[in-house]
Amino acid sequence: GFWKLLTFSMQMCLILVTGHALASSPPLERAIRALASLPRSVTQAVVLTSLVAMCAALLNWGLGLIVGALLAREVAASARKRGLQLHYPILGAAGYTGLLVWHGGLSGSAPLKVTQSQEMVKILGEGVPPIPLSETLFSPMNLTIVGLLLVTVPLLLAWMHPDDPGDIEEIAEGVNAAPSEEEHTGAWTPARRVEESPIFAWVLSLMIGAYLVSYLGKLGVDRIGPNGINLTFLCLGLALHASPRAYANAIGEATRGCAGIILQFPLYAGVMGMMALSGLVTELASTLSASVSPEALAPITFLSAGGVNIFVPSGGGQWALQGPVVVETARALDVSLSKVIMAFAHGDAWTNMLQPFWALPLLGITGLRASQLVGYTATLMLLVLPIFMGCFFIF
Repeated sequence: GFWKLLTFSMQMCLILVTGHALASSPPLERAIRALASLPRSVTQAVVLTSLVAMCAALLNWGLGLIVGALLAREVAASARKRGLQLHYPILGAAGYTGLLVWHGGLSGSAPLKVTQSQEMVKILGEGVPPIPLSETLFSPMNLTIVGLLLVTVPLLLAWMHPDDPGDIEEIAEGVNAAPSEEEHTGAWTPARRVEESPIFAWVLSLMIGAYLVSYLGKLGVDRIGPNGINLTFLCLGLALHASPRAYANAIGEATRGCAGIILQFPLYAGVMGMMALSGLVTELASTLSASVSPEALAPITFLSAGGVNIFVPSGGGQWALQGPVVVETARALDVSLSKVIMAFAHGDAWTNMLQPFWALPLLGITGLRASQLVGYTATLMLLVLPIFMGCFFIF
């Protein structure tokens, strides 16, 4: 089973790089700088950074991660220029909160994979029908959870901001210095003119966009999977960058964040293969279903997914490992598959606030250290736990 997840691995890489490339496009960078100049108080700055990061992550987790990092840096730099004392680590934590909600959004690995019949058979076995997004991402339970997090998380972070000026760490000088632009030297050959012209990128983007309209018209938005999401962000990225070369450079910069996915996913696939062939999936599901009541399955799935995420910091890789057990147990107990899948999804995202693996791009952009963020994000993780548990028992 070592190479069973190659397609899935590339899909997850593309979610990261297309979101990253879109976030670094000139129009979005200008929008981020404009937003950074708006806050006039500490509360406004923290709330804005967290809210924008989470909303962007609901569209694409790679986009949310990079937009959150860039906005945190720009808000801190703008506040320093205007004499507003802001605790930079709190802003960094706010920029990372997109990773708390991402699995309940449009790039969520588990809900996107189960919309595809062939993927359901490949990972979960025969007899499990595809599950549309209306039953997972757009279910009342998920919409309630996401809505409550969008309201409470920014306010909790603003509440955590230190009051004592002596405890405030402002952004250092030069952290937000803009990178030097690439110098263009040499002759303007026909090939180079194509590379530097926006026309080619716009034409290709229009072609992709026209195909997407036709594709979604036939399939329906409710059944869109990772390929459709990635194609959408590829289309948007090409349209917003100044030229094919600029987009290629942005993709090249973004691919550095894919190392963990490329290395880890074959190992996850091998573990998944051994679990399936040895009968361990069935055994675990039988044991769990015999010891857990139907009402407690969603909360226990959430907590177990959070625990596994500490050791397998990848939503897609974790779904490949834990998904079969989750589904088999839900079927044995006659519990709603969509509810348990979303409990798994939120559990995976929940402990991202304790596991800083995906914070590495943010730390590189902001110049912060993981130790400066994790105290705030771990506290936030505990404070929002009642939101998840309450929704699991209500819905």
